[in-house]
Amino acid sequence: MFESFFNTTSTGTTISITNCFLTILVSFVLGGIISITYMKTSSKFGYSQNFSLTLIMTPTVIAIIILLIGSNIARAFSLAGAFSIIKFRSAPGDPKDIAYVLFTMAAGLACGAGYYGYAVTFTVILCLLMLLLSVFKFGIRKTSQKMLKITIPEDLDYEGAFDDIFKEYTTDFELKKVKTTDMGSLYELVYTVTMENGKSQKEFLDALRCRNGNMNITLSMCADTPQSLY
Repeated sequence: MFESFFNTTSTGTTISITNCFLTILVSFVLGGIISITYMKTSSKFGYSQNFSLTLIMTPTVIAIIILLIGSNIARAFSLAGAFSIIKFRSAPGDPKDIAYVLFTMAAGLACGAGYYGYAVTFTVILCLLMLLLSVFKFGIRKTSQKMLKITIPEDLDYEGAFDDIFKEYTTDFELKKVKTTDMGSLYELVYTVTMENGKSQKEFLDALRCRNGNMNITLSMCADTPQSLY
């Protein structure tokens, strides 16, 4: 009797309880492997728990959908219409996050179609490749662009005042903005600077402080977009 709740032959599709549980189990395990790989290849604070859990659930959900559709074209169009009215609202994701979502969907599709061997094979291979790329830091930038704000007194000629320091500690720099503060008694200079990873930020800031009379200096870890500077 319990088997009859799962076995169905309607519209030419047969779903057995064994096939159902096997599909769920394999897709869930593969989703867990992909999620762990994603966490290992991301920076310490570069992922959220919710997204990691989503990667585990996605293959199982996709596999169940494919299992239910089978070869029934009418059912496939019905599900497509139902899902088309669902709107997902979230912050724009990182390209790597989108790739992992597609990865989990592929694993779920393979499991739902019954190709467990293929699903396990390409999941393991791709996860190993992602781990290797992460270990070798493939594509990582050796320099980082930052935004620098320097406050100087009005009697200091800002044109070229810090060029020698920039040449020592950075590979590239550009003055983006100049404005007056404190009723015109001070100037605020905004630079974009590209620093080498091996250079000390503290020594860089100390050299600038000695030049600007120990006034305020702000070094942002990420350079603002050009539109935000003006």
